Amino acid sequence: MEDDRRGLPAPLAEAHAGDFDYRDGAGVDFEPYTEFLDPDETTDWWRSWTGNAELDGAGFRVFGQDGTGGLAAFWLVRADEPIERQPVVFLGSEGETGVVAQDLGSYLWLLADGFGPWEAAQYPEHEHEPQPDSRLTEIAQRFAPDRRRSAGEVIAAARAEFPDFDMQIDALCR
Repeated sequence: MEDDRRGLPAPLAEAHAGDFDYRDGAGVDFEPYTEFLDPDETTDWWRSWTGNAELDGAGFRVFGQDGTGGLAAFWLVRADEPIERQPVVFLGSEGETGVVAQDLGSYLWLLADGFGPWEAAQYPEHEHEPQPDSRLTEIAQRFAPDRRRSAGEVIAAARAEFPDFDMQIDALCR
């Protein structure tokens, strides 16, 4: 998949245009970017995060972070599929990892149900108090009406499809 554009897909840009309510740690800890992280910056971060200078980070398109610097990204694992069909993952600053949605449409419903990437990666072992968001629900309904599911269902489906994600990432770390 060759695509070096930095612009976010329209549904993602629209969903990320509003604020996420942190609510003193009980809400969503997410700081979306207005464009994909520069590939060179992704490579630098990926090498530092894994401790492996041989990696280039090309398998990820980073679009946001949590308050500690953990990154949310599309994982480019589906050959010849557009970015919107790639799974969404979280790579935490403390080494936590997780596939949080199977694709962009599912990710929109995750957001609508009051979850960010970090909260989804930590599900169900978190102190998160999700609050559905009507603005994000409208966006998800408009762009992905066929993907409607609860956050728990989105997370479970992503984990079921990619059960070895954590082990694959761990194997790359030195």
